[in-house]
Amino acid sequence: MGVLDGRVAIVTGAARGQGLAEAERFVAEGASVVLVDRLGEQGKAAADGLGTAARFVGGDVAAEQTWAQAVDVATAEFGGLDILVNNAGIMVSRGLVDTDEATFRDVLDTNLVGAFLGIRAVVPAMRARGGGAIVNTSSAAGIKAIPMGSAYVASKFGLRGLSRAAALELGRDRIRVNCVCPGLVRTEMAADLLRYHEREALSRIPLGFAAEATDVADLVLFLVSDASRAITGGEYLIDGGAIA
Repeated sequence: MGVLDGRVAIVTGAARGQGLAEAERFVAEGASVVLVDRLGEQGKAAADGLGTAARFVGGDVAAEQTWAQAVDVATAEFGGLDILVNNAGIMVSRGLVDTDEATFRDVLDTNLVGAFLGIRAVVPAMRARGGGAIVNTSSAAGIKAIPMGSAYVASKFGLRGLSRAAALELGRDRIRVNCVCPGLVRTEMAADLLRYHEREALSRIPLGFAAEATDVADLVLFLVSDASRAITGGEYLIDGGAIA
């Protein structure tokens, strides 16, 4: 038996990296999963690789129609919805003065507005199941700012606030909302940093290593499982002690 037997999840940004690791872990623990990503071919291949317990919805999380389709697929194909992981995110490394308005808005639309739309879209289906669990992926940069990333930092700080507000409002529906804050993780987003500055980056981490996507997936699995049934409104760093 798996800890998520019979449950249905939506995971965004699931074509690769942390999102894919989370989808894989959920399926291994008995859940059915709808993978959402704007990387169409890669996302479909990821879902196909997970077998009959997975479906793929291609689209931008900043678009309401993407969410409507994802919820429709979850309920029509798998019978309901219990879990949402707002993992989709983008990062632009650029100085504040050099960041144009369109870029700033694009980052916020994906990282923050997309999560808001997702939470709003899944609530009716979760209420119909008597509750649910939502995990939003913020960042260590949403706790301690980093240079050359004003849009990313703003979006991730905002996601922490959104998570707390949602936890307060949705608790009465038995819908739990928590936030994970990864630091350096070996995914495509961190590829250039690790390629050119790995020694320097690791020197700032007390544990001395970058997390893997599966480490984040383990934490998310805990937060959507019954093992965390009394936890909501929480923020969980997974940064090897870098901020400490």
